[in-house]
Amino acid sequence: MTILSKNLTNLYSFSQESPGKLTIHFHDRLDVSNAALFIKEFKVLLRTHKPDNLVIDLKKLNHLDDYGVSVLVELKKIMGNQRGNFSLTNVSEKIEEILTMHRFSVLGQHSISERKTSPNFFTHLGNVTINLGSEMGFILTFLGDTCFSFLRFLRHPGSLRLNDTIENMKRVGLDALPIVGLISFLLGLIMAFMSSVQLQQFGANIYVASLVGISMTRELGPIMTAIIVAGRSGSSFAAEIGTMKISEEVDALSTMGINPNLFLVLPRVLAACLVVPVLTLFSDLFAIAGGLLVGVTMLDLTISGYTNQTINTLTLFDVFWGVFKSGIFAILISWTGCLKGFQVKGGAAGVGQATTSAVVSSIFLIVLSDSLLVVILRYWNG
Repeated sequence: MTILSKNLTNLYSFSQESPGKLTIHFHDRLDVSNAALFIKEFKVLLRTHKPDNLVIDLKKLNHLDDYGVSVLVELKKIMGNQRGNFSLTNVSEKIEEILTMHRFSVLGQHSISERKTSPNFFTHLGNVTINLGSEMGFILTFLGDTCFSFLRFLRHPGSLRLNDTIENMKRVGLDALPIVGLISFLLGLIMAFMSSVQLQQFGANIYVASLVGISMTRELGPIMTAIIVAGRSGSSFAAEIGTMKISEEVDALSTMGINPNLFLVLPRVLAACLVVPVLTLFSDLFAIAGGLLVGVTMLDLTISGYTNQTINTLTLFDVFWGVFKSGIFAILISWTGCLKGFQVKGGAAGVGQATTSAVVSSIFLIVLSDSLLVVILRYWNG
């Protein structure tokens, strides 16, 4: 049975040979003048009949433009959403050329989505293992490149970019001195104040100096300095190298025959190793000064008494042990920051992720290595 449209008379008709099959017959033209009306009317038509199979008969269609093609694409989309079939019939050679020019065969396609099955445990475990292995391979390769770059520097000292090393020393060390000094001073002040609350009960105010001196030189001074450097310089290294990576500057260095590791990594690692131990010594001094302020103003201690107690308590081993740990922390911070920069993928989002990862990874490695060093020292002293 063929039914003529009342709204678009003489432009199309449709027939329903069976309950699930609907055929639309276009007449004359399908173009910009009627495309909007067709789309509106066909949506109502398909919603009313809900066919499983839609056939478009173009036998009597004389003119078709890009707006008309959009009508056919919309019909294809609707049938795709309803999991129905869509087909064209009686397509003339002229209409076929227009459809081919607009790539109609790929427009409006909706693949029938199959039920997604979540990977099982072994598949997930395999993917994680492969990704972890790939990442570990990159880390080991990068570590090897860094070691070879250092050996090359020892054999050929002129290969090191001295100006960049000095500039990085300024950024890592001198520029960080105010914040390191302030935080260490406040930390020493807080430690002295909190310990005095307990020591005053036993008349042992003088031992506040011992507590602040030992705890800062052995543990808190190197750790706090390393955390500050990780937040300032480790993130900066990752952001700088990551930006160079996504802008293909690192690839350009390799193309010109320049070792990116020797050019970018070694100056930063050496700069951190040289200045972070010195920063740690300044941190110790500022922390002791903070404890001194509490001792003089709140515990009725004299400056000479507090200073003498600190000197008598500390040994050169305590000071140099903290400096040694800070050197290890400096290597971990600078190397991790450079590593995360070389691992950057994508655009600006990748740089941000690398920066965050550099700080988090550095702090984790600082705490982990400090824990190992504490255990080593404990068994060393027996």
